[in-house]
Amino acid sequence: MSQPPGQQPPPQGGFGAPYDPPPGSYPPPAAPPQPAGPYGQQPGPYGNQPGPYGNQPGPYGNQPTPGFGYGYPPQQQQQQPGYGYPSQPPPPGGPSGGGRFRGRAGILIGGLLAVALLAGGGIWLATGDEDEPAAKGGGHSSAPPAPSPSPTGGNGNGKGEETISPAAETAAVNAQRKPGESKLLWLQKAGVDLPELGEDVYGPWFAGDTVVTAMYHTVTGYSIADGSLKWSLRLPANACAAPTLPTADGKLVLGIEHSTATDAACDNLQMVDLTTGRAGWRKAYVRDGAWDGLSDLAMAINGDTVTVGRTSRTDAFRVSDGKVQFGKLPGNCQPFGFASGPVGIAAASCQTAADDHKEHLVQRIDPATGKVRWTYKVKKGWQVAQIYSADPPVISLKGEKKWAILVLNANGTYRSQLSGGPGNYAPKCDKDQRSRGSNLDSCVGVAAGANTFYMATDAVDIKVGTANKVAAFDLSTGKYKWSVTSPADQPLTPLRTEGDKLLMYLAAAKNKGGGIASVPSTGGDWDVVLQHPAAASSIERAFFGPHIFYVNGRSFLTHSRISGTDDDEIEQRSIAAFGN
Repeated sequence: MSQPPGQQPPPQGGFGAPYDPPPGSYPPPAAPPQPAGPYGQQPGPYGNQPGPYGNQPGPYGNQPTPGFGYGYPPQQQQQQPGYGYPSQPPPPGGPSGGGRFRGRAGILIGGLLAVALLAGGGIWLATGDEDEPAAKGGGHSSAPPAPSPSPTGGNGNGKGEETISPAAETAAVNAQRKPGESKLLWLQKAGVDLPELGEDVYGPWFAGDTVVTAMYHTVTGYSIADGSLKWSLRLPANACAAPTLPTADGKLVLGIEHSTATDAACDNLQMVDLTTGRAGWRKAYVRDGAWDGLSDLAMAINGDTVTVGRTSRTDAFRVSDGKVQFGKLPGNCQPFGFASGPVGIAAASCQTAADDHKEHLVQRIDPATGKVRWTYKVKKGWQVAQIYSADPPVISLKGEKKWAILVLNANGTYRSQLSGGPGNYAPKCDKDQRSRGSNLDSCVGVAAGANTFYMATDAVDIKVGTANKVAAFDLSTGKYKWSVTSPADQPLTPLRTEGDKLLMYLAAAKNKGGGIASVPSTGGDWDVVLQHPAAASSIERAFFGPHIFYVNGRSFLTHSRISGTDDDEIEQRSIAAFGN
C-alpha cells in the first residue's frame, strides 16, 4: 500500500500496492485514494476468486489460548512477543515460493561476519550445500543414542570460571534499586560450551511453574519463582526447529537432527514433557526432493497436533503419542506452515507447471485430519510471508519490492487491508534472528486484538536517537487510528493485548532500565506497568534479539541466539526475570 496523501512512503518497511479486488470478490471497505509510491500502483495482492476451494465459513471463534496460566497472549498474538526494538526494518517475508531456504550453509562464513550479520538484521540465505534430504522410507542405518529417560538435576553451573555468579549479580543489582523500580528476580547463565559460531535459542515456553528453553543439544527447565534448575534433558542430537507454543498440558515437540554428524539433516522429532523434563516419543520423517530438502522448517502446535511445514508439504503428528495425523494432501496445493494456537490457520503454495510454488493460499485446516475448512486465494504476484495473527487472521504478504498486510474475517473472506500511519514499520521474525527454523507465527513488533492491530516503526530520526512509534489500525476498515511515541533512546515494541490495553516492551538504555508499558486500545498516554531497575540496564541491553514475555506480573528476557569465544558463552546470562 502506498501512503495516504500528504505523507511520504518510507524506502523500507512501508506497505506495498493497494488492494484491487477481481470481479466477484468480497467487497472491500471504502478507502481514500492512494498516491503512487516507490513501488508503483501495481495491482493489489488479494482476491477471493471463486474456485474449487470456496470461502465457506467454519466453526471459528475467539477461542482462548489453551491452558497457559502464565499470561500467554490470546491466539491473535501467538507470535513470540517482543524483543528490544529491531535495528533494521525488512519487508517481512521469506524467499519466493513458500517455505524458507536458509540453513547451516548460510552460517559457515566465519564467526565474526556471522555475528555481524545477525546483529544487523541480515537475512541468511543458503550459499552452498544444505542438509541432505533423508532417504525415502525414513529412518537411517545408524541409529543415534536415545534421549536420557529422565531429567538430571543440578545447580545450573557451567564449565567455566565465573567472576560473579548470577545470584551475586542479582543481589548487587537489587542493592542499588531505586523507589518505584521492580526487582531483578533472578538470572541464569547459558552454562553450555557451544560451537564456534554459536547456536540458536528456542523458547521460552511456560508450563505450570516452569519456564523452559532449548539450545544446542539441551532442553532446560527453571523455576519461574526463583530461577532454580528444575531439570535438564540432554537430547540425542542438536535442536534445529521448534513450535512457538506448547500444548495446553505442557507438551512440546522439537525438531532435532537425525544424528550428531556435522552434516545431519533436520528430519527427526522429539517430544518432551515440559513439566517433568522427561523425553517422550521420537520419530523420523521423510524429506524428499530439492524443494523439501532446502526448506527451513515451520513448526506449529494446534491442539494435540504438531505440524512440520516446508515448501512442498506439511506432515502432522499427534503430540501425545506421535501418530501420523496427515501428510501430503490431495491436489497440487500443499500447506507449508501453520500458526500455533487453537485455530489451524495455514499458508499453502501451489506447484505450477514451472515448478515454482509461487501461487499462494491462506487456509483454515483441521489439524487433526488435514481437512480444509476454507481457502482464500492470494492474487498472483503476491505470497504469504508471515501470519501475524491467526485469530483474527492478519497476514503479511510480499511481492517484488512490495509489502501489504491483509485482514480476513473468521470465515476466510476479505475484511480489510492496512493503510496509512507513520510508515517505516519494522516487524521482525525468526529469519532475522535465528540461523535455522522459520515459523510463520514468530514475528515480534506486532500484536492484534479483536478490532485493532498494532505495529512498531523503526527509529523516527536516527540522528537524534532511537525513539520510535507504535501505530494502531482499525481491523474492520484497515485505516490508521493513532500512534504513541517512545522516549528518545528507549523504543517501544508491542507484545500482546490484555483486555482493552496493549502491552509493550520499553527497551533499556544506558543507565536506564527497560520495562513493560501499556496503552488503552483507544490511544492516549502510555504508562509503565513494570519498571526494571536502572542498575540492571547493562544486563538487559546485553540480550541479543531478546524475546520478552510478561507473565503474571513478571517479565522474562531470553536470547534468540548465543555465541562467544574462549568459553565466554558459558557465563553469558541466558534468562533474566523481573518483578515485584
